[in-house]
Order: sequence, then C-alpha cells, then structure tokens
Amino acid sequence: MDKEKNIGLYIHIPFCAHKCDYCDFISFENIGGKISQYIEALIKELEHEKLDRYNIETIYIGGGTPSFIESKYIVQILSKINKENAKEITIEVNPGTVTEEKLKDYIKAGVNRISIGLQSTDNAILRQIGRIHNFEQFLETYNLARKVGFKNINVDLMIGLPNQSLKIVEDSLEKVIELNPEHISVYSLIVEENTKIEGKISNGILELPSEELERKMYWLVKNRLEEAGYKHYEISNFAKPGFESKHNVDCWEQKEYIGIGLAAHSYMNKARYSNTANFEKYCENPMENRTVHEHQTEETQAKEYMLLGLRKIDGVDIQKFKNKFVHNPIYLYKDKLNKLVKDNLLEIDINYIKLTDKGIDLANIVWEEFIWIM
Repeated sequence: MDKEKNIGLYIHIPFCAHKCDYCDFISFENIGGKISQYIEALIKELEHEKLDRYNIETIYIGGGTPSFIESKYIVQILSKINKENAKEITIEVNPGTVTEEKLKDYIKAGVNRISIGLQSTDNAILRQIGRIHNFEQFLETYNLARKVGFKNINVDLMIGLPNQSLKIVEDSLEKVIELNPEHISVYSLIVEENTKIEGKISNGILELPSEELERKMYWLVKNRLEEAGYKHYEISNFAKPGFESKHNVDCWEQKEYIGIGLAAHSYMNKARYSNTANFEKYCENPMENRTVHEHQTEETQAKEYMLLGLRKIDGVDIQKFKNKFVHNPIYLYKDKLNKLVKDNLLEIDINYIKLTDKGIDLANIVWEEFIWIM
C-alpha cells in the first residue's frame, strides 16, 4: 500500500537532571516519579496518530534531556514506530546522563545520529550557565558514542555567553574540531524572559559580551569551521558533506511533520498546531487541548517558505519555489527583494535568493520582511 505522505516525526521528552540557566523550553527537573506516567500518555498519542499511514523519513527525539530517562523508555517508544524508511533517527543527549549501556540500547532501537550538548569546553563557563557536566565528562560521552558505533555525531556549542572571550570560543572550536564530529551546531545565546540567566544579567551578576564581540565570535566560528572542512549550510549549523541534519533541513524546506509529546508542535495540511503545555492535562488525555496557531493560505505559506529558506546559507531555490507555488518569487516579492538587495542584505542569481555576509549578521531584518502579516 502506498503511504499517504512523507513526514518527519518529533518526540518530546520533557525531563532533565537540572534545568540550564538559559533554558525556557517546556521541561522539568526532579520529577522522576512521573516519567512512566508521561511515557504511557506519549505512547497513547503515538498510537492515536496511526503513523503507519505515513512514510516516516526522519525521527528526532528532543527535550529536555532524552538521555536523562531510562533507555528502556526510548526503546519502548521507537518500537511503536514503523522506522523501515527512516533515513535519520536522532536523539539529544547530555554528558552526565549517558552510560555505555544507554548508548548501546539507542543503537539497537534504531537511533543512527546523536546530538551531544557541550556548549563550551571552558568549565568555568559551563558552571556559570548551569550545565551539570564539565568538558572531561563530555569527552567521555563522545568517546563512548564512538566506541559503541555512532558514525553521525553532532556537537552543540554556544557563543555570546557571559564572560566568554574570543580566546575561549577559539579554544572550544579547536578542541571540538580535533574530535572530528560529523556535524557542529553553534547557537548565539538568546536571553529569554523568566530564565535564571535573565535574572543574573538584570541584577548585574553577569554581563553579556557586546554585540560587536558576539559577531566577531560568529565569524570566527564560520571561518574556522569552513577551513576545517565543514559546510555552513544554515545560520547556526555546519556539517561534513552529506551529514546535514535531514530532519532540520526538511523543516526549513516546509515539509510536514508531527510532534508527539507535551507542548510538541506539528505542521500538517497547511496548519501549525501544538499540544498542551500542561503536564497533568497531557497525561490525562494527550489528544485534547491542542492549539491551532495558524491555518495557512497560499499567500502566507509562500511567505513562510521564503522566511524558512532564507535561514539556509544556499538560500531559496527559485525553481523549487516555482514548482510549489507556480509564481516566480523574484516577481512575486519584487519590491521587498529590490529593497533588500539595495541594502546589501540579499543577493540573487539565476538559481537562488540568499543572504549576503551583511545579511547573515542582520538576518532578523530580512526574515521580518517575510513574516506572514498582510
């Protein structure tokens, strides 16, 4: 039987050993007693979605810290999913929560990509942002992942952290490059409301680097990783050729996905919706209390396609846009594009519309032009 459509699948595990100071995700620390209750509800939702009617191309298990819970739960979840056509199955892990046994269980369950949260190789920085591990524990986790057979590893780093210098960023890059992971993600700190780090900055306990220094960090990262053979393929992501995150690329190309779990987001049939963020309500009935955020028209879908496409360094593929929406984006958004090209934020050639170097630094200004406000 032909499958209904190709989709991605996101699974949210909202538990942590300790919530990092910068985190505003829906996640909980120190409620281990509720894990089995949550997994039961999550599997109920999985079964309700009747996923066998879809061809699942990618699976991404995120959080929270999925590696915090016992690996038997991950095995149980993945056993409920038809994974035969999944090209990429990723799990996020944090040092300090992983054992060799857990990693072996992930591989047996079908996981073929692992994403390790490091953030910095500087232990003082790690303590300052509320991470539970040090660099040495990260190395232990990374080496264990290689030992048990993972051939596709991502390492997360952060820039723009309080008390972080260019030298600290450079040291982190060199140490990670030496390990030769297939993928490196580098995120700029965003100070979210009501996080511990916001309170410390507001009270003068911590001070952020200047915007100018943060941009120097970004370009140091970009140049050094490209020199080391990594392709810069999205604002915050670098990969060895062929190791781009398929799950994320599909999202940036506006492909459909279903989110399973507390507060998980989905994009299906031109609608964006999410599950409840209330833990008790989710566990009572995971299919109730969903919120629809948007029903897209052809016009809003096309604008969003531009916004998402301009996250990618190669930019928006003009022919793909025409195949999907019939219209040529160069004519459809003529005034916007002319203005952005004139301001040296975008460049356009015969095949692509993409950010310039200046546009990368001022990407939010570019994206705002395509936010779906009529």
